Amino acid sequence: MQTESESHKIVPAKLQAIAKTIRLIGWGAFWAQLALISVSSLALLSASTGRNLTNQPSSSLGVGIFWAILGILLLLFSIFWDFRYMRVGRRLANPNPHLHPSKADTVRMIRLGIMVGLIGMLLTILGSSSTVAVFIAKSISQPPGVAITDPNKIIRTLDVLVLVANVNGIAAHYIGTVASIWLLERVNMH
Repeated sequence: MQTESESHKIVPAKLQAIAKTIRLIGWGAFWAQLALISVSSLALLSASTGRNLTNQPSSSLGVGIFWAILGILLLLFSIFWDFRYMRVGRRLANPNPHLHPSKADTVRMIRLGIMVGLIGMLLTILGSSSTVAVFIAKSISQPPGVAITDPNKIIRTLDVLVLVANVNGIAAHYIGTVASIWLLERVNMH
């Protein structure tokens, strides 16, 4: 017969499986989003500093930069949330049942991760859309077969970097949202 202290040392197999799943998914999303935020931040930093150094800065891309910065800020929160998933997974694997978060708290935490990812995707989609609109306006305003004399009508590398920052932000938020939705499904199954 087991004593009370021995029974606390056994973690049910289902709980161990969900704890491992939460830890692994949190870990994977953490590193994937960290890699994408690095690319996005470097592209945005290059675009912002290069924009300040040029003789004719493009004021029309400021909106795309604004949305990209907001997306990156939400992505920082999402990366922190992925780290929290790993900690919750460790707490669920702990043999002491008093340290386990409740299912309702875990579901609430995952739902917040989903909302942050969806809002982040929306912001970076707005940034990408405004940047693409600038690209279209610049390309339409160029007369065919004539040399471009107005440098503001040229699509520059700096302009493309703003789009790269927003697209990587979309991808990073997508990864976080899919990971959170998958975790929600797994937690609701148990």
